[in-house]
Amino acid sequence: MIIAILSLYAIGIPFVSSLGLASAIVVSATMLAAVTLLPALLAIFGRNLDRVRVRKIGKKTALTTDAASTPHTQPASGWRGWVGGIQRRRWVSALAAVLVLAILALPLLSLRLGTADGGSQAADTTQRKAYDLIVDGFGAGWAGPLLVTVDFGADSTPAENQAASMAVRTQLAATDGVSAVTPPRLAENGTTVLYTVIPTSSPDDAATETLVHDLRETVLPDAVSHVGGATATSIDLADTLLAQIGWFVLIVVVLAFIVLLIEFRAPFIAAMAVIMNLFAVGAAYGPVVAVFQWGWWPAGLLGVSSGPVESFVPVMLFAVLFGLSTDYTVFLLSRVKEELARTGDPDRAVQNGLAATARVILAAASVMVVVFGSFILNDQRTVTMFGFGLAMSVAVYALVVMLVLVPALLAIAGRGAWRRTKRHLSAESESSPDLEPLLATLGRG
Repeated sequence: MIIAILSLYAIGIPFVSSLGLASAIVVSATMLAAVTLLPALLAIFGRNLDRVRVRKIGKKTALTTDAASTPHTQPASGWRGWVGGIQRRRWVSALAAVLVLAILALPLLSLRLGTADGGSQAADTTQRKAYDLIVDGFGAGWAGPLLVTVDFGADSTPAENQAASMAVRTQLAATDGVSAVTPPRLAENGTTVLYTVIPTSSPDDAATETLVHDLRETVLPDAVSHVGGATATSIDLADTLLAQIGWFVLIVVVLAFIVLLIEFRAPFIAAMAVIMNLFAVGAAYGPVVAVFQWGWWPAGLLGVSSGPVESFVPVMLFAVLFGLSTDYTVFLLSRVKEELARTGDPDRAVQNGLAATARVILAAASVMVVVFGSFILNDQRTVTMFGFGLAMSVAVYALVVMLVLVPALLAIAGRGAWRRTKRHLSAESESSPDLEPLLATLGRG
């Protein structure tokens, strides 16, 4: 989680980096409390914590004895049967899970970053009412004018500057996508001129983005000019994030793979975990695009209108979701690894590991879905979008990835999933002599 969040510094935008730093501090404090304060409290309260119990619903745990182990208490639940069914239909289960994730991620192909204008706010908000009055009375472009400055230099005379400024205004007004251009305002230095350019389209319209690029690259390339204003700034922010997000994703994926490889010492396990995390992020991006950009259900229920995806939401979603999904994956695979060392049977290890952790994973995911889902109650479109994406991804990851895709992939890979290098096998067999026969078997695959 900390690696993914701190990688936001790779974006190079101060406020995004600040969000990452603040989040990393909170996560670090929570982690320190979990390994220091929690054990201390458990030691203080001792058995008193178990004084009040909640009666379990379902079968009791059963004492089982495996041929390759000592007696071991295992939860007698339906999860073992669930995993067994997936293992028997491993290819069908894996393909079905991948298909579901691919369908959810499909809208990502039309992702458009930007900043939604007032027209995307709820109808009863002040911002929306003011936006509607401006659009109805003057036109969509007046809700997000562009500011264009031109510097004619100190070598020309005031009369020459005046004539040139009028020529630039004519050129701006003749540009496709421009509704109006205000008369030039000359600065006190006598060389800098300011124009207010009114687009024909709304601030979050793709046509306005095209106009900003045209003004910079085609209309005013030979002049010392700049296109600014809130609308242009939002477009520049989206362009910057879109250009940097690839490097950000690459850094997170590589670092996560290295950490998982150190933890499990199995390349297949590390690669599988990283790829599944990417699937989880895609499963969040797709519904966000469909609901908030396309306006599909439940956009009306959420009180939002269609518009671009807020430019910084994808990187924040990626950082948080990649960290969360990695936590869930490590929790499950660590237990599977323990069961594999105990039983020596990969299929039984997955059954026992998931049976022991499924309820905890679902409980934790349910809590996170409720927490993130509460963001939807906020009347700010960005907060609603963030909460919806997080809740959707956590739910999909817990139900589809953890309960279906992971068991299916591990069943397909078999012992090869846990194959390690000879160096790792040698190091671990020296530290754990009892595991030497098992590790040698896994090494042979």
